[in-house]
Amino acid sequence: MQHPDDEKWMRLALAEARNGIGLTSPNPAVGAVLVKDGRLIGQGWHHRVGLPHAEVEALRNAEAQGKGAEIRGATAYVTLEPCSTHGRTGACTVALTNAGVSRVVYGATDPNPGHAGAADRILRDAKIEVLSGVLREECEEVLRPFAQWITTGLPYVVAKAGQSLDGRLSRPPGESQWITSEVSRAHAMQLRVQSDAILIGAETLRRDNPRLTLRGDAVPEGKLQPWRVVVTRSGELPQDAGLFTDEFKERTIVLRGDLTFPDILKELAARQITSVLLESGGNLLGQAFAAGAVDEVCWYIAPRICGGGTLAVGGVEFAVGAKSVELEKVSVEVLGSDVCVRGVVVR
Repeated sequence: MQHPDDEKWMRLALAEARNGIGLTSPNPAVGAVLVKDGRLIGQGWHHRVGLPHAEVEALRNAEAQGKGAEIRGATAYVTLEPCSTHGRTGACTVALTNAGVSRVVYGATDPNPGHAGAADRILRDAKIEVLSGVLREECEEVLRPFAQWITTGLPYVVAKAGQSLDGRLSRPPGESQWITSEVSRAHAMQLRVQSDAILIGAETLRRDNPRLTLRGDAVPEGKLQPWRVVVTRSGELPQDAGLFTDEFKERTIVLRGDLTFPDILKELAARQITSVLLESGGNLLGQAFAAGAVDEVCWYIAPRICGGGTLAVGGVEFAVGAKSVELEKVSVEVLGSDVCVRGVVVR
C-alpha cells in the first residue's frame, strides 16, 4: 500500500540517482534513501561499475552517521528494482534482507527481462513489504540509456546541434565558427558528461578540428573522457588533428568503411558503449534520423540568420527516404539569447 510520503522520499532517491548519470556505464544510475519513523537515516547512489550499488551505499551511510541500529524496520526507497543476482557486487536483495529493512519501495522495474520482478518474490519471501511503480516515469527517465542497451543491445543516441533560425550549422566564411552562445555551449557540456561516446563524421574533423573534451567546473570527479568516435569512408583524416595528438588520444576511435548508421551503433555496442552523443554535421545527422536511430534530440537555436552554410539535417538519405521526426516529453529552456528544445523521439 502506498503511504502519503512515498513520493517525497522517492524524489530524494531520484536526486541521488542523478548524481550518477554518465558515471556508471554499463550499469544504470540508481539512487536510494533509508527512512525510519518519517526521518531520513541514510542515502546513497551508485558511483561506478564495480563499486557498491545505491542500496549498499545508503546502508553504509546510515552506519557512518551512527544510525546503524535504526536500519532494522526502516523503509528503503530505490529508483530501480533492487538487483537479485550476484554480479560484480553482491545482490542488493540480500543486503536489504540482512540489514533488516521492513519495507522496500522502488520506482522502475528492472528493464532486463530476465530479472524483472524477481526482487518482489525474494523480498516478500523474506517477509519484507514491497511496493513498486512510485514515480515510475521519472525513474525510467534516468534509466533510458541503460534500458535501451540492455533490451536492444544498442546504445542510446542523443542528437545535438546548434543552429541559426534559418537552420544552418555554420556561419558565412570569415565569421566565428560559433552559432550559439557561451551559455548554450556550457549547457551542452553536460550532454558530454552524460555520454559514453561522442560521434562525429570525417568532414567535421577536417573542417573544425574539434577537441570533444570535457571542460568547466561542472565535470564531476571520476568522469572518464568520453570516447571520441570519427566515422570515415575514405580513411583520409588529418593525422595532426587534436583527437590524434592530445592527452586523450587513446580515447579516440576511428571507424572506417561504408558503414550504415546501424552498423556504427553495433560497433560501439560491442565496446560496451551504452550512450552516444551525436555532434556531427548535417549529413551524418541525416543518416541517423533516416535510419530511425536517434532516441533523443537536444537542439540549440540562436537568434541569427546565416543565409547559407551547412544545413542542420541533410544528406540524400534523409532528403528522399525519411519521414519527419516527432518529439514527446518536450522541454524548452531559454539560455541567454538562445533557446534549447529537448525531447524524446516518438517511436
